[in-house]
Amino acid sequence: MLRRYLKLAALAALTLLLSGCGYNEIQRQDEQVKAAWSQALNQYERRADLVPKLVSSVNAYMVNERTVLQQVTEARSRVGQIRVSADDLNDPALMARFEQAQGALSSSLSRLLAVSENYPQLKSDGLFRDLMTQLEGTENRITVARERYVSAVQSYNLTIRQFPTLITARVFGYQPKAQYGLDKADTITQNPEVKFDLPQGQGK
Repeated sequence: MLRRYLKLAALAALTLLLSGCGYNEIQRQDEQVKAAWSQALNQYERRADLVPKLVSSVNAYMVNERTVLQQVTEARSRVGQIRVSADDLNDPALMARFEQAQGALSSSLSRLLAVSENYPQLKSDGLFRDLMTQLEGTENRITVARERYVSAVQSYNLTIRQFPTLITARVFGYQPKAQYGLDKADTITQNPEVKFDLPQGQGK
């Protein structure tokens, strides 16, 4: 009986110690980062799913823009080859590759949309307009999800670098997480500005 009480007392003391050292807070923020990343990833996957439909809808109209369509398709393929789960967030190299691939897809989509301005019949197509609405909504959700992820990682990284949670983080092996998109914090809420030279003979 005494041994049982001693175990319970030790467990209670350990719980208080971990709580006082910020262990529970680190756990909470770690899960918050993972949840924020999962939300962002869902939106990126949604955008990737829209790309084949978009390419298919413009294929019959853009007979002279095969290079642009090919760039979009290839960029979408590269995005599909890079998977970053919540367990991979401590891999800066993988995160950088993911960001580069997503950036290439964004750039190619912007070129495609710029070219579409030269095709009035395409712009009046109901399917194309619907896909454009879905894509715009998805891009907005990506922006919001990225902001939330950046904020969650910032809070987590700050927590594990502060005393006394710094000690707890080191004891349990918690490392700073890659801050995806931090270098673009000032433009993260803005749509990319794309300038596209119109093909000769068009846009006049």
